[in-house]
Amino acid sequence: MAFDAGMVCAVATELDRILKGGKIEKVFMPEKDEIHLLIHSGKTSFRLLISASSNNPRILITSKSKENPPSPPMLCMQLRKHITGGRIVSVSQIDFERVIKISIECYDEMGFLTTRNLYFEIMGKHSNIIFCDSNEKIMSVVHPVDFSVSLLRQLLPGMKYELPPKQAKLNPLTADKNTFLVAAEKYPAQRTCDKFITDSFIGISSLIAREISYRACGCISADMNSCQIEKVWFYFTDIINCIKTNEFQPVILFKNSDSSSPFEYAFCDIRQYENGAVVKKCENFSILLDEFFSARDKNDRIKQRSQDIFHLLCNTQNRLLKKIEIQQSEIADCDDMERMKLYGDLITQNIYRIKRGDKEAECINYFENDCPQTVIPLDIQLSPSQNAQKYYKQYNKKKSAKSVLAGQLENARKELEYIDTVFDSLTRAQNERDLDEIREELSSWGYAKRIKSNLKFSQKQKKIILTDYTSPSGYRVSVGKNNIQNDYLTTQVAKKDDYWFHVKDFPGSHVVLFTNGDEPPAEDFTFAAALAAQNSKAVGGSNVAVDYALIKNVKKPAGSKPGYVIYTEHWTAYVSPDKVLEI
Repeated sequence: MAFDAGMVCAVATELDRILKGGKIEKVFMPEKDEIHLLIHSGKTSFRLLISASSNNPRILITSKSKENPPSPPMLCMQLRKHITGGRIVSVSQIDFERVIKISIECYDEMGFLTTRNLYFEIMGKHSNIIFCDSNEKIMSVVHPVDFSVSLLRQLLPGMKYELPPKQAKLNPLTADKNTFLVAAEKYPAQRTCDKFITDSFIGISSLIAREISYRACGCISADMNSCQIEKVWFYFTDIINCIKTNEFQPVILFKNSDSSSPFEYAFCDIRQYENGAVVKKCENFSILLDEFFSARDKNDRIKQRSQDIFHLLCNTQNRLLKKIEIQQSEIADCDDMERMKLYGDLITQNIYRIKRGDKEAECINYFENDCPQTVIPLDIQLSPSQNAQKYYKQYNKKKSAKSVLAGQLENARKELEYIDTVFDSLTRAQNERDLDEIREELSSWGYAKRIKSNLKFSQKQKKIILTDYTSPSGYRVSVGKNNIQNDYLTTQVAKKDDYWFHVKDFPGSHVVLFTNGDEPPAEDFTFAAALAAQNSKAVGGSNVAVDYALIKNVKKPAGSKPGYVIYTEHWTAYVSPDKVLEI
């Protein structure tokens, strides 16, 4: 999986064909390392996405929009100032490097026609977006690189833009047969053919090198001794000619066992996996990259932005587990309180036989059937009466402690259950708004007074948005994704004749089937129950138990944590969510 130079060439060629001459109407930066350009070309509008994400760098035309921050970053403001209204002159690859140059014709501050260049370097975690003027002077950069980061190449505003340093490898677009054969002869014979290609030529990913080896040698692990160099050269030129002639075939690969998660993509047909993968041909590279990266990038972004919540929950959970362990140990220590009371009673009964200074007292225990002899340790500095009072005090102290600890233990367990519900909510967070609602919930209950919030919503933006579905019979079904949404849905939105659903004995979403005063068919109840099971910690199970009740029988106790309710007069349904929701 690599956005190699061949893929860069294919994408640049496609974008140049579609966007050349297009007018830039709007500029957005929904992420600090991602730019969206709204471009009108011909009679169609396109959204060009350029992402310098360290995990998923890419450039493509997408139909998906993202929520923008209330305050745009400085680079976004600068791009809006300089290139809004400009026209795309060209989209090109620089040499055979993983660098795309977007040339934009626009007007400068004085009203003169000029050119601005937007460079996109696709280099894994070192990916970057650089905005330059007509003289290649850097005006702004997504990831500034100073001397503390790199001594070889700096990327800072005011400096002249230079391409990444050249590698000591051959250019496959200009290499002839003799050059190829000489390089092969010098390469260690015990090393593999695909390593020879990646080590000798720039811009070729491991996937493409293995494909050349597979086509020439019949396997991806053939060494230089066993392969026929003439055949390797033939298939090498076959793929390189695809790049030279722009005859690309966008393909995406899925594992046979998982048709929902792609694991590879390429600009040409891939045969090396044989029957171990499904190869899907795409209409264009934007569709390919959108399908490959959309879910992956979304999950990575959410995971990255939810780290503060995740660490807070983990620390709180560990603290509670440790607290429960200590409290259970202290309660166990209180289990001998009856023995303390027994010692006090026996000393009182035999006080006439005990003298000050005795180390122990041997008394007959009349409280047991066989009346055994019981040896009681004594404090030699105390009188018999004081020893009895000492044991009574220990008894009363442990009795009170056990009662208090039992209450504290119950509260700690309830708090742990609540933290588990927040963990469950975090797994279903889909955007920054969902994360902010979780942060607000935790902050309001004193878990994190200064927990960071990347987006500061206005009062209008703070409106709670539920996830809605339509049942088989057309009834509305709403799902809460976190405890704030659960409370809002159950206590404010739902009416007394609507039906409330929640998975039994597991953290999960509140689901409400809105009946409009009707009695929905059985399949609608099954549908709502399946949604409750799917949006819970029990997801993936079969025959999941889901409780449901009329809203009028669902109550929220005063002062209880968000998402906590009690309900009576309920029914239980058993559903397999994957089977129900597929229908």
